[in-house]
Parts: sequence; structure tokens; C-alpha cells
Amino acid sequence: MQHDKILILDFGSQVTQLIARRVRETHVYCEVHPCDVSSDWVRQFAADGKLKGVILSGSHASVYEVDDRAPDAVFELGVPVLGICYGMQTMAAQLGGKVEGSHSREFGYAEVRAHGHTALLKGIEDFSTPEGHGMLKVWMSHGDKVTELPPGFKLMCSTGSCPIAGMADETRRFYAVQFHPEVTHTVQGAALLNRFVREICGAQADWIMRDHIEEAVQKIREQVGDEEVILGLSGGVDSSVAAALIHRAIGDQLTCVFVDHGLLRLNEGDMVMDMFAGKLHAKVVRVDASDLFLGELAGVSEPEQKRKIIGRLFVDVFKAEAEKLKASGQGHKGATFLAQGTIYPDVIESGGAKSKKAVTIKSHHNVGGLPEQLGLKLLEPLRDLFKDEVRELGVALGLPREMVYRHPFPGPGLGVRILGEVKKEYADLLRRADAIFIEELRKFTDEATGKTWYDLTSQAFTVFLPVKSVGVMGDGRTYDYVVALRAVQTSDFMTADWAELPYALLKKVSSRIINEVRGINRVTYDVSSKPPATIEWE
Repeated sequence: MQHDKILILDFGSQVTQLIARRVRETHVYCEVHPCDVSSDWVRQFAADGKLKGVILSGSHASVYEVDDRAPDAVFELGVPVLGICYGMQTMAAQLGGKVEGSHSREFGYAEVRAHGHTALLKGIEDFSTPEGHGMLKVWMSHGDKVTELPPGFKLMCSTGSCPIAGMADETRRFYAVQFHPEVTHTVQGAALLNRFVREICGAQADWIMRDHIEEAVQKIREQVGDEEVILGLSGGVDSSVAAALIHRAIGDQLTCVFVDHGLLRLNEGDMVMDMFAGKLHAKVVRVDASDLFLGELAGVSEPEQKRKIIGRLFVDVFKAEAEKLKASGQGHKGATFLAQGTIYPDVIESGGAKSKKAVTIKSHHNVGGLPEQLGLKLLEPLRDLFKDEVRELGVALGLPREMVYRHPFPGPGLGVRILGEVKKEYADLLRRADAIFIEELRKFTDEATGKTWYDLTSQAFTVFLPVKSVGVMGDGRTYDYVVALRAVQTSDFMTADWAELPYALLKKVSSRIINEVRGINRVTYDVSSKPPATIEWE
């Protein structure tokens, strides 16, 4: 792969992924690696001549309490370096400056004054003061601060409580900021990172998904050769794009196994089969395992236990189908590769967990230990891509936009959107109610933007509540189930605000669900943001 690249060293920040996403948005390739890689590793990474710059991430730790340092080679390669928050502090400490704990910590919105017209900030501002000082609206999150500049550095920006909020050594092209340009709250953050990556580092904008197809196809062919591949097709974005890409590369050497666990959205199974078997002419084995899954879930109400049962059964069913195919010789003579829709955030999280640098918020797994259990080699053609890049790739591969840009759907499906015990009756009611909600979101257009409310929300779904309420229909009393509608808006899914859907839309959805789904007589709307709530209910 002959792309210019940026190296991002992760010191354990929860938002390091956002740095990488912002760099990718400039169409420049980047990779995230733990901060404790060796200087020799860094030199090897730069050996192809394609490394154009290094970014040092933030951290939850203090420079003077831990020994997390940037490898010395970072400052010896002759490429530009940008330090962010902790990255700025370790740069200062390693190059001869001083860092101390601050009596006045800064968390949240701040206004930063720029100094010195440095190459990084020149011409970038949100407003100027009557005195003519350029100001930036930024997001701060720090308790320590640089109190003495390293030799060769000059002041780049400051706040009232943080006199050194940015510093620069323009001779060596070393820059550092105490605020976080990667988060959307820093208004000019994207412009700052674009300036660093494209202009200061001089990286070429050649990381483009439509051009990536040919590169990815060639890589798959080289890896697989004339061997065969089996893939667990869930109908979700990642597995669907992975299947389309692999099929483009090796055709009938790929067999997809689609396990229907009875907890999919309305008509989803038929849609998957129509797309992959019908339009792409891929080999797809559809397994109806709904009775097995629902039987095992009977009487189970604890969310984590439900997830584990569904995950275990998927592995069991997939293994059984793989063995059947191998024994029959149909579909494949015996796959030697298991394909997965692993994407780059999964890779970063796994790396962070191994290095112990990041504070773990949640555990991640894809399809458990299937590769080891089946004795198969792993094929992960999307492992270098973020979700938005996977979607772009899917459209470029010819998948329908409405499939590729669907809202996220949990692996356990409706099993974690039915609170408490999972029953077929509940799943059937929820499927129909959810389909109505999504249909109306796709139809209802916002006049100000011209977009549908489905496109204006990041995730929207219906939750089945295991309670009944009294209602009146016609002249009769009803005692039926309750559902909750959930719709959120977010840029990164780390935080989310509930979507202020128009009353007219909510009224239409509620009316349709109550009138068309017999068994539901009350509809509520969830107005909780994340945090303190989560996006999913379970």
C-alpha cells in the first residue's frame, strides 16, 4: 500500500479514534498504535518514506505520575509532530520544558487566544477581540499544564487559566495544543487538523474509497489464492460490505451463511437473500434457527445473559452449518478462511485493551473464538476502515444506499430491545411497531434542511416494554402492551442527544402503531440523553 500516512500514538484517551477519523476525513491514511511502541518500531514504520507526520494523543493520566513517553525516534525522524493535551505535556517534558498540576482545572468550553501567527493557526479563528486578537472556541479536558516552554519553542495560544495552551517550534515543525481539536465542540478543530496533515506534513489526499476497491480486491486475491472462504452474513452494514467486497474479488470461492435467529427486523431475512443471492448472485445458505434461539431464551430476562445465549447459539449454528457444507461438498469443498466484518475501531479497541493504556468502557468481540474453534485462517478486508468509510465503500460496490446507510442494529437483534423475557409474541409485535416508526421517519421531511428525519437521526428504534396499560378503543376497554420510541443524534456515539422529533411525526407514528398493531395500546417517547442513559435500553 503506497499511501502517504500519519502515525497516531495513543496514550489512552477515550477520543483517540476521533483523531484518526478527522485525519481520514482529509483523505489521508493514518494508523493508531499504542504509545509504548519502541523507537526501532517507529523507524521501521517510517522506513518506506511514506510517513509524513506524527500525532500524540491525549490521556487520562498525568505526565509526572506515569512513564508513558513518546518514543525518542518520533522527535528524530525530521517529520512534523502534533501533540494534543497529554501529547503536548509529554512533548514539553521530553524536550526540556516543565509540566505541573494546575489549581484551576479546565473541563469543557474555553476560548483560546492565538499568539505569534504560527503556520498551524494562521488565519484560523472563530472571532477576534476589539484589540484584534484571534480567538478560538475549543474543548478543554485537563488538570495539568505546561508551565515552562522547552528550548526552541514559542507561545502559540493561551487562556486566562492556562497561560501556555499551545506551543510551537517551527524550525523542527513541532506543534502542540492543550485543547482537543478532534472533538466537534472545537469549532475549528477540523481546519486545524487539515492544516497540520495536508499543509505542514504535506500528505497527499489519496485515501479515497472508490479507488480503494481495486486495492482491496487485489489484496484479497493475494491472501486467499485458490482457497475458499466462509462468512457469517448478519445483514448488518459491516458483514454486508465485507461479503460484497470478497465476492467481487473471488466470486464462488465465497459461501455466506445467514443465520436467522428470529430477532431480525421486519422482512430483513428476505431482503438479505434478495440482495446477495438474487442481485449479486453470491452463494448464501439461509438457516432458520428462530425456534432454537427463542427456545433457549425462554424464561431469561437478564440482559447480559441474553446476549451470551444469543452469541453462543450463533457460534454453534454457524459451526454446524460449516461442517455440513464441508461434508456435503456443496457450497465449498472445505473453507480454509473465515471472513469477518471487523472494522478499524474494533482493531484499535483490541490494541488498547492489550496495551492497558485505555480505560475500558466496554468489551468487544466479533464472532467469538470461531477462527480457533473451526481451525480457519482469518480474512478481515475492512479492518483498516472506519464505519463511515465502510458505508462509502458499500455504495461504491453497488449496494443499495438504504441498506448501507441503515442505522446501527445490535448483534443480538430485537433480543435486547425486548426488555425482560424474549417471546415470539413480543418479537412479532415489536417488529411491526418498529417498521412503522422507521417508515414514517423515512417519509417525514424537515423543511429547514430538506432531509428526512431518518437521515437527521443517527439511530432510531422501538423498544418493547414488558408491562400492560389500560386503554380505550371504540366503546371497549383494552389492557395491552407499551412500546417506547427512541431516536438520538450524535457524531461519535460516545455522547448523544435525544432527537427533538416534530410532534406531528410522533403523533402519526403513535396513531399508526396503536391502530395497526393489535396488542399495543400505548406509545411513549424516550427523552434521555447519553450520558446518563445509554443509547440502547439494554
